[in-house]
Amino acid sequence: MNLLAQRVAETLSSHGVLAQAVPGFQPRQGQTDMALTVSRTVQDGGQLVVEAGTGTGKTYAYLVPVLLSGQRALVSTATKALQDQLFSRDIPRLIEVLGLPIRVALLKGRSNYLCLHRMDQARHSPESAHPGVQKALAKIETWAQSTRTGDMAELTGLDERSSLWPLVTSTRDNCLGSSCPRYRACHVNLARKEAMAADVVVINHHLFFADMAVRESGVAELLPTVRVTVFDEAHQLNEIGVNFLGQQLSTVQLHELVRDVLATGLQLARGLVDWQALSAALEKAARDWRLAAGMHRGAVRLRWTGQHPEGVDPQEWRSGLLVVTQALADLQNGLDMVSELAPDFQRLGERTRELMQRAAVFADTPNPEGVRWAEVSAQLRVIESPLDIAQAFSALTRPVAPAPPRSEPLTADDDSLEALMAGDPRHAEPANGHPVGVGQRAWVFTSATLGDEPSLRWFTEPCGLTSAEVMQVISPFDYVRQAAFYVPTNLPRPGDAGHSGAVASLVLQALSILGGRTLVLTTTLNAMRSIGDLLQTQSDGRVEVLVQGQSPKRRLMERFREGGGQGDPHGRSGCVLVASASFWEGFDVPGDALQLVVIDKLPFPPPGDPLFEARSQRITQQGKSAFADHALPEAAVSLKQGAGRLIRSETDRGILVVCDSRLVAMSYGRRLVRGLPEMRRLEDQDAFMAALLELSKDATSS
Repeated sequence: MNLLAQRVAETLSSHGVLAQAVPGFQPRQGQTDMALTVSRTVQDGGQLVVEAGTGTGKTYAYLVPVLLSGQRALVSTATKALQDQLFSRDIPRLIEVLGLPIRVALLKGRSNYLCLHRMDQARHSPESAHPGVQKALAKIETWAQSTRTGDMAELTGLDERSSLWPLVTSTRDNCLGSSCPRYRACHVNLARKEAMAADVVVINHHLFFADMAVRESGVAELLPTVRVTVFDEAHQLNEIGVNFLGQQLSTVQLHELVRDVLATGLQLARGLVDWQALSAALEKAARDWRLAAGMHRGAVRLRWTGQHPEGVDPQEWRSGLLVVTQALADLQNGLDMVSELAPDFQRLGERTRELMQRAAVFADTPNPEGVRWAEVSAQLRVIESPLDIAQAFSALTRPVAPAPPRSEPLTADDDSLEALMAGDPRHAEPANGHPVGVGQRAWVFTSATLGDEPSLRWFTEPCGLTSAEVMQVISPFDYVRQAAFYVPTNLPRPGDAGHSGAVASLVLQALSILGGRTLVLTTTLNAMRSIGDLLQTQSDGRVEVLVQGQSPKRRLMERFREGGGQGDPHGRSGCVLVASASFWEGFDVPGDALQLVVIDKLPFPPPGDPLFEARSQRITQQGKSAFADHALPEAAVSLKQGAGRLIRSETDRGILVVCDSRLVAMSYGRRLVRGLPEMRRLEDQDAFMAALLELSKDATSS
């Protein structure tokens, strides 16, 4: 065992510093096994994929060896919330306990930072005339005087959905770069400089792929050079990646261009160009193009294999896109007339030309190597993307020799993901005095759910990691003792009209005993609304019914965790939350606040989804089964994620209910069940009700 592995094993042992200094820390064999494997990967380089079951302690399992190695590291997470948790809690705690002189930086996408230049301009925008906006803008201006980071997360009462947010932040499209009059004080640049000087940098997957996409277009987004890269919650990598590595054009982009042109033109070049007319023409063109996509209930994805999306009028579609292109060309001519007056107009001109180029791409036939579709809701977005990230990501993670020393030190202006890939000999001597060889780069990918079979092909193949070392760490929880599993066989089939009503009735029966503490996960928004409405109208008022979309997500999660019981102003005994989509993962409720998870049906991918269909077609052409090799693994991973909401600690107890008889009636159901933790089975309604009574008694006695 090498020196790093010895230190890691000692740190995670029953007599190590974590056991002595961190309340509640307990040595776990799976955590130690994972940490030692990560240590070897950090030492030798290469690719490691680890599926670490819930409760393994995977965060410490990768952070301890990475921090002790002294190597410069990049840690990427799926969400900004997890990013903030790592930066503000987990890493500082370990640095303090381990006594390491390590500098840590947090780096987010530029739209998360206050843009001082756009804040100065915001007072002149039409939106600022509203009294509520003026008050919020004054609050931001006051905060701007004291903030060190400019991270908008510091502001309470303002989130990304606010109409004010884009007025005081920048994007890659509208950032002026070094031409900006506030460039020296720019919070984005200051954050990057801190990242350049740090030993560990915490980012998120969206930023990572955005940087990859920009690097490929020739404008490097800045990320520090590192030798070790860790992707936590890695199961989201492929879906996030395909959204960044393709091309897209949306009416949102067009409307944002209209807003910025109008504000800048009237402020800096009033009377020189008819900004009102040009902006109105582009706004109308964007609106008419959206109407050409047709009227749909809710958000839909339209297939697009020919000249236009399926189900749209070809002539109206072509005409709509042509008018958008012409409106952009007219706007470009107007911007060219004043381009010398301010860098703002030069950047607006670049944005306009880029959108014209994208419009030309979508006026042509789709790339046969990828997939194209249109997303239609209140807005319109057209996308062309690769089917997966395998090609781009395998090129990124393939072994490369360390780069020769640079003659000049790296600066914030020349560091990018390209440098991240090439290596940086500045870090051959780690800060904490425990050197590790500077051979090949180390890539670690981990999540609680990365597939439904030992090779984890569901994750490795689309990510181009087929040669990676694969490891599975079983959850330390005693699921047989802590959890029960019930599949009601007397409900209507999932496709029948009465299915949602039957699910709601089952939940109401459970609530009459459990008094709340229930999470209902649905596979569609329609089912979520239907079940939510039925519960809200038919419950007796003792249980608070929360439905996704009726309040901000953060507030729903907080309220559910609070529960009801003593002190509830309305005398309610608990909460039930009905949710879909993002609540299937990342929603962590340890303790008695959640003891029943109800899943309405098996989470198979929607059959009409263009991306799913294109992937299925490719799999069929390879001689495989689209169902067995694609749809079924996708459903298994999603089901595993949803079921994972139930047991979050060694003391949790609960019941998982899947209201889909296919799980026991169809042969593929056995494969799906094998992917779940081994829980004791409840065979019928009587056993289910008895288990609920037992949970209720235990909660009352505690």
